Amino acid sequence: MALSKHRDALKDFKQVVKIDPRSKEAQEKLKACEKTVRKLAFEDAIASDEALPSQTMDPDSITVDSSYDGVHLPEPITKQFVLDLIESLKNQKKLHMKYTVQILLQVRKILSSLDSLIDIDVPEGHHFNVCGDVHGQFYDLCNIFELKGFPDESNPFLFNGDFVDRGSFSIEVILTLFALKCLYPKHLHLMRGNHESISMNRMYGFEGEVASKYNGKVFDLFTETFNWLPLSACLNKKVIIVHGGLFSKDGVTLDDIRKIQRNRQPPDEGLMCELLWSDPQPFNGRAPNKRGVGVAFGPDVTHKFLKDNNLEMVVRSHEVKEEGYLVEADGKLVTVFSAPNYCDSVGNKGAVITFDWNMKPTYMSFSAVPHPPVKPMAYASNFNMFF
Repeated sequence: MALSKHRDALKDFKQVVKIDPRSKEAQEKLKACEKTVRKLAFEDAIASDEALPSQTMDPDSITVDSSYDGVHLPEPITKQFVLDLIESLKNQKKLHMKYTVQILLQVRKILSSLDSLIDIDVPEGHHFNVCGDVHGQFYDLCNIFELKGFPDESNPFLFNGDFVDRGSFSIEVILTLFALKCLYPKHLHLMRGNHESISMNRMYGFEGEVASKYNGKVFDLFTETFNWLPLSACLNKKVIIVHGGLFSKDGVTLDDIRKIQRNRQPPDEGLMCELLWSDPQPFNGRAPNKRGVGVAFGPDVTHKFLKDNNLEMVVRSHEVKEEGYLVEADGKLVTVFSAPNYCDSVGNKGAVITFDWNMKPTYMSFSAVPHPPVKPMAYASNFNMFF
């Protein structure tokens, strides 16, 4: 169920109840699973005849009431607007739905023009910042900008997926990042993570948060926009950045990644799935991944992939690390994770990697900062409570 294989889970729960019909826990899980399967079947039935949210949502038809006291979206988006937006969100004010829809439509247009693998040039004398998972920890995102400087043409950033879910300020995170993408489309880069998907958003809070702060149609527009997020980036033809990891087979090239048709929900297998879900392991070879999806790959797999593609390093995220980062595979693979004290309970630091133009990395760890008293997973699916 946690992997969103709902129909398979339904068979399992029915078998559990058959074996132990007096188990209250099994009965509750079966009922919850049946409800989810019915809901998904209904949504699938109506979705086939529906136009895309970007085709049906007209921001001009949404009225901004005179009582609205938040920030107003200029055309085009300015740096001052983004700064005002961040300050407003810090004060727990909501951006009006009209402006949220406008930002989403603008970002979707930008993202849909990109390849699944984007090439990024870091000129001589310049630098480039790479962040990992943020997971709805908006106040820690703001702290990153305090520590590393605000993104702009001279201070570019890449955020390596998992912007939303678990943390309960995911709307604030994603609107800030999307507004920055509109402002600096060539200097603020956003990769897709495994949590930029319907199944994860339903389970771990983002769908519930959007429904609470906006409505289901806005969530559908977020989903459509997430489908266009690139899957990988390459810095100066030397460093490849992916959210999860490498592949279940050798011989995958950068062109293979470029050709991935990404405008969809992630499948359960194949290159797109493995980019989003795989994890490194300390010993050579490959093994089934502990997550039940993707692959666990060893240092030898990393070295061969880099050699085959004339690269020097893999940067990935997807896993909590005590110092916010971990260097493995003889310095050829690094994990970066940017959500400190993950879920207000893990006690880890977050980190940012800064590459110079020669692709030499510098690592900065940082601790969590206070946030308003809203607990992580506040909007998560009730089914999550069973696990």
